[in-house]
Amino acid sequence: MNGTHVETVDQQIGDGGERPLKPAIWRGWRRRCPQCGTGPMLKSYLKVRDTCTVCGEELHHHRADDGPAYLTIIVVGHLMAPLIHIAFVQFRPDPMTLASIFTVGTVALALYLLPRFKGFMVAFQWAKRMHGFAPDKNGDAATD
Repeated sequence: MNGTHVETVDQQIGDGGERPLKPAIWRGWRRRCPQCGTGPMLKSYLKVRDTCTVCGEELHHHRADDGPAYLTIIVVGHLMAPLIHIAFVQFRPDPMTLASIFTVGTVALALYLLPRFKGFMVAFQWAKRMHGFAPDKNGDAATD
């Protein structure tokens, strides 16, 4: 821990208490550990670390699966579809110009949002004690 003490959420509220949802989601969105908020959650673009490098919180329980991809598609689609319509109706650009611009914009937005939604989903599961994030009576993480 590099000589610094990081007070974790579970130390503040005790094991088994309700974890605060909003701070956890904000930490997840920033791709940080939902418990301490300082350790990186991801070790590559979308690969979640097994444990936090700062507080040691186990993160391998997550079941994000396809959720981040679905959320990304929904958000990007709902933003880009009206924008492409507005751009075409207002400016009447050449179709290849329009397609090129919106292809780059769509890919860039999707690549930006995907790891953030992954962190969001892992943090949500952690805060709600889903999928093994809740300790059982012996203090060990529950198994599915």
